[in-house]
Amino acid sequence: MKKEATANLLGVGIYSIPEASRLTGVTRGRIGRWLGGYGFASKSGRRYSPPVWKGEIPPVQGSAALGFLDLQEVRYIDAFRKLGVPWRTLRDVEDAARERLEVTHPFCTIQFKTDGREIFLEVQGKIYSFLSSQRYFERIIAPFLRGVDFQGQFPRRWWPMGHGHAVVLDPTRSFGKPIVEKEGIPTSILAKAVQVEGSIDRVAMWYEIDRAAVRDAVEFERSLTARSLAA
Repeated sequence: MKKEATANLLGVGIYSIPEASRLTGVTRGRIGRWLGGYGFASKSGRRYSPPVWKGEIPPVQGSAALGFLDLQEVRYIDAFRKLGVPWRTLRDVEDAARERLEVTHPFCTIQFKTDGREIFLEVQGKIYSFLSSQRYFERIIAPFLRGVDFQGQFPRRWWPMGHGHAVVLDPTRSFGKPIVEKEGIPTSILAKAVQVEGSIDRVAMWYEIDRAAVRDAVEFERSLTARSLAA
């Protein structure tokens, strides 16, 4: 990768589609379709479904890539779909959010909620139906995606094991790859070291880090491997 291209990605994060799939549990095919759009046959002939949102970064070395906000958008859209929100609703909200709120990643940058049928926006403790702009008073599902730190309306860090653990994805560090927060060591390196040595204590001593951080790294990498095998 050229130096100037690398510099432009600092603070953005960079993930290949396979990496994004491994981190989010969403299949490569779905991520590719959501990010790049796709063609399909219909009764009226060949049709095209456009990307669900505009990606942060251009292809890297000829392959599609995601930034940190793209990664979070994948997680949020997947969660909405699992809650039963129809694609038409997601498309309408995305169009309206982009036009009214001028955001490129509406689902991860705005505090949306859902009851499985509609999507609602929380503003200063009040819940509004986003598409109709009417106040909504009924009980709404509690926030379902945990472990994300926001700066203003934008997600800035993701703690995939929760805030009580050491593993974090921060686009300003190591291009957004999973690391242990205090020392910044990639979880993949720590997990491989433990696999070779067979001892969390020895690896913690070598890297001069807390053994709990090494244990979190190992558990996190194991969870990614298990998720990949189950896909």
